[in-house]
Amino acid sequence: MLCIRCFDVQRPSLLLLSIVALQANLLGQSSLVNVSHLHHLTERIAYAGDSVEIVHVYANYPTYEWVDAKESGPEGIACVDDAARAAVLYLCHYESTRSPESITRARLLLKFVMHMQADDGQFYNFIFADRTINTMGQTSYKSFGWWAARGVWCMALGARVLRPVDSAFAAELARRVERTFPHIEHLLARYDSVRIVGGFRVPQWLLYESAADATSELLLGLNEYYAATRDQRVRRYIELLAEGLMIMQDGTASAYPFGLHRSWQTVWHAWGNCQTQALAHAGRLLGDNAMIASAEREAIGWYSRVLIDGMLKEVDVSNPASTTRFEQIAYGIRPMTVGLLRLYEATHKREYRVMAALAASWLFGNNVLRRQMYDPHTGRCFDGLTDSATVNKNSGAESTIEALLTLVELERFPETRRYLSFKNVHQGRTSRFIYGVFEDPTKHELTLVLDVQRSNVTVLEGRHSRAFRQRYRSQDDR
Repeated sequence: MLCIRCFDVQRPSLLLLSIVALQANLLGQSSLVNVSHLHHLTERIAYAGDSVEIVHVYANYPTYEWVDAKESGPEGIACVDDAARAAVLYLCHYESTRSPESITRARLLLKFVMHMQADDGQFYNFIFADRTINTMGQTSYKSFGWWAARGVWCMALGARVLRPVDSAFAAELARRVERTFPHIEHLLARYDSVRIVGGFRVPQWLLYESAADATSELLLGLNEYYAATRDQRVRRYIELLAEGLMIMQDGTASAYPFGLHRSWQTVWHAWGNCQTQALAHAGRLLGDNAMIASAEREAIGWYSRVLIDGMLKEVDVSNPASTTRFEQIAYGIRPMTVGLLRLYEATHKREYRVMAALAASWLFGNNVLRRQMYDPHTGRCFDGLTDSATVNKNSGAESTIEALLTLVELERFPETRRYLSFKNVHQGRTSRFIYGVFEDPTKHELTLVLDVQRSNVTVLEGRHSRAFRQRYRSQDDR
């Protein structure tokens, strides 16, 4: 069994043993996806005359017992945010494995999400321990925002995945998605309205008037609904919302801020920033090359830098000195990993598949602390790196679900698995290239190269990696 505590820089012999064990585990275990801890967080309850499942929000080290959410005042014991993401996880797992348990769990979570939708199509988020809805909390009031976007995502995916196995339930999910269409139309009534914030263009027809992050999760749902129905209204929604996301993109591979998609106004943050995932998928569905190109622009110019230089939390692009590295969480890893996988599916460029695995390797120790964040033997994912010296050893719903969803998606591409044990060991820069060198425990190396002149990324392995390093070592100005 892997011992998470062994990942301790003060104990090199144990560290080496753990790394060897980790590599053997990554290469030999049939699946890294372990839902045991998620099952621990899940409770089946009677709710509104129905049997549903909820996911408890927090579980704290060392006992990992349930903890209520209280960060923004009294919030509750469970929420749509987590139930919806867990439903997405189980639906994706069912698509990959045909697991009967996954489809059962997805149905029960979807029923909870459906009960949290109001008749007007908006959503509440939290329930209290007494099974009443938190109708007034700032993270739960009835609205069409973050938790509604996640509700649409899981219901639309459910409508597509469940149609062959439970057509009646799938049809009800589709009706629930369509309840939200008036709210999407309300957003799009402001189409073509753009204001300037800090010198950057901000489209006003996104959620919260500039939340490209929340809108990207809504778009993930609309993509699934369009894939299931080919509804032309939804195609229009996708096109106009995607246009808004693309307006929130700035820079090139060589010009700051390097093709990133801003999350909100002038700020980029890692968590929930699913624009590349949503745009690559939408572009492939609709045959829209501009959407795919926008996703590729972020992958080349921005994601490559993050993988080479190390994970970030956020940056205000109007003030580059504002860059913040911590805290780092699994919810920052999944959007990048799955975004790169969707981009690989849209372009068939191997580099994006390898980059996706390098992004996910953060879960297995490719991080500033060299700490294993996800344990496949328990299914727990630590809640994050608080700073450059501290691991938050709690393991709540969000971290657990996001780590598992990352791995479910990666395991659709078995050849990516060997890259999960690679770690960044060197960064270099020349006048033309920015590059990072990664090694696995056997010292097999690869180099991820960003060519800022040609605006492309290349993955070099083995002797090709060593030849690149030898050729450009003298020019390296780092």
